[in-house]
Amino acid sequence: MDKLKIALPILVEGRYDKIKLSSIVDGNIITTDGFAIFNDKEKLALVRRIAEGGIILLCDPDGGGAQIRRFLSGALPADRIYHLHIPAIPGKERRKKAAGRAGTLGVEGVDAELLRSLLAPFSGDAPQRRAALSKADLYADGLSGGKGSAERRVAVAERLSLPKNLSPNAFLAAVNLLCTEEEYRAALSEVTYDPT
Repeated sequence: MDKLKIALPILVEGRYDKIKLSSIVDGNIITTDGFAIFNDKEKLALVRRIAEGGIILLCDPDGGGAQIRRFLSGALPADRIYHLHIPAIPGKERRKKAAGRAGTLGVEGVDAELLRSLLAPFSGDAPQRRAALSKADLYADGLSGGKGSAERRVAVAERLSLPKNLSPNAFLAAVNLLCTEEEYRAALSEVTYDPT
């Protein structure tokens, strides 16, 4: 089955939610890293910036998901958030030994068809990303997989007003979502790099 093309970025709680959505969605999926979003000012600033054009918020139907949703509802402009709610289906995720406190499935545990039906109203041709960089580009530019690549990535992130603590994958997603390739190349040119 073809993946749904979703133009708006989707914000979920954790990496397993992102993995699940990635199997059915062609689009940008960002994680809050659970409750870490409460204290990570740079991550919150990035989410605010991404949400300027609208964002889909999809949290688990439990107490933790409700806390995260309330926090983000207060931190982001109300008219830019599209709240999606999955029903409270009793069960536990396969990777867990026991069900959570609420005893319900989270985003990662619900049926893919249910998620497809929730996201279907948002499907359509995905907009062109502003930049179209790949992991290979990051490696070639000295921002991933080499000596000093983390420091160089931090320096480029600072010049692009992105959080400094982004992993290579998160950095790539942020650049492709928020920057033009020209902006990226300009920031890159300001940071020295010796590939030897």
